[in-house]
Amino acid sequence: MSADSLNIDGIALHPGLLDAAAQAAMVADIREIARAAPLFAPLTPWGKPMRVRMTAAGRFGWYTDRKGYRYIDRHPEGAPWPPIPDSVLAVWRAVSGSRRKPECCLVNYYAKDARMGLHQDRDEADFDEPVVSISLGDSALFRVGGTERSSPTRSVELASGDVLVMGGPARLRYHGVDRIRFGSSALLEQGGRINLTLRVVT
Repeated sequence: MSADSLNIDGIALHPGLLDAAAQAAMVADIREIARAAPLFAPLTPWGKPMRVRMTAAGRFGWYTDRKGYRYIDRHPEGAPWPPIPDSVLAVWRAVSGSRRKPECCLVNYYAKDARMGLHQDRDEADFDEPVVSISLGDSALFRVGGTERSSPTRSVELASGDVLVMGGPARLRYHGVDRIRFGSSALLEQGGRINLTLRVVT
């Protein structure tokens, strides 16, 4: 499905918002985040490891284990999360429409066979604040539904440099990633996809 077909109130897709140079610079910033806060694979509350590896920057990082889904103010190894890079904050300012700054930049790395099941972003305190998603690397088939898990869904391919905003009536829609098109981008040396998700937490 083309970007034009994702016509949902509250969802704004900005194809190719980041050019090749901006993407490369942002990946370098993300590598610095990963050096300070290494990628990890958290467990779901059911004890199953997630298929994506993740880390975070900002005041909070999203986390899950047998105690449930939540935000924590330190990396699981104990160090504070590093600050959100200016390159990422600039995207938030450009597309979010929010007067607040994001408090979490969740970094998800999708390897060849990684995916993300349908879910809602509902661990935040203020659903009036949008979620901003930045795609880097291999393209992904992004699926979005309604506010009930059983609602009909539609899909769109997100390419490297695309930015998607979910806010307003779309803030609590179920969404996920069915698969990535491994090898579709040369941005990451080892292939795969980086997804940055910016959120106001408190």
